[in-house]
Amino acid sequence: MLFRVLADIVVVVHFIWIVFLIFGALFGRRYKTVKYIHIGGLSFALVIQAVDWYCPLTHLEIWLRTRQCTPETVCRSFIIHYLEKIIYVEAKRW
Repeated sequence: MLFRVLADIVVVVHFIWIVFLIFGALFGRRYKTVKYIHIGGLSFALVIQAVDWYCPLTHLEIWLRTRQCTPETVCRSFIIHYLEKIIYVEAKRW
């Protein structure tokens, strides 16, 4: 149960991070530290997409889920199911 809860927390943090990358520039105009974190995060996200890597939060979530879940069990809560649909968008590579 602990690994399931930790995996759900990682999904929520991942979603918050994506929202920050989208809207962080609004807060970055006022706060200099937020601006540097936002630019660094966008740069990291750009490198991840260019090199075709997975986000470290994705790796952590998968590892936590494999520690708890078996193929026969459902290891996602209702809310996490829909957050993952937003986070892991199925899009064409081009």
